[in-house]
Amino acid sequence: MWLPSLLITGVVLVALPALVLGVRGLFRHRGYSAAQPGDRAPVVVLVVLRALLLLLLATISAVVLVATIGAMVVDVELHGMVRVLFVLDLLLAALVLLTFGRRERRPARRRATPAAR
Repeated sequence: MWLPSLLITGVVLVALPALVLGVRGLFRHRGYSAAQPGDRAPVVVLVVLRALLLLLLATISAVVLVATIGAMVVDVELHGMVRVLFVLDLLLAALVLLTFGRRERRPARRRATPAAR
């Protein structure tokens, strides 16, 4: 009985925060210059791929949660595919967190030396 609760905990603590952070970072991109119209196509492709990844992450998370909660309520054994989808969900969440879901680091400020004044 501990496996379904472990799956629910993993989805709630890893995949759902990754989904939220991924939505926040969906339109952030470095190196895009609005002055050059040729830079627009790669940014559109990047945003579309990120949106598809987030949609896939949300769908798999929902399937895992519904299947796991349903198995707990009806008191039946989980199908093996739910475990596979759970692992895929964690891998996609890691992909989102490590690419566009992380916070933007601000560049460190240089200290002004007294000699420069």
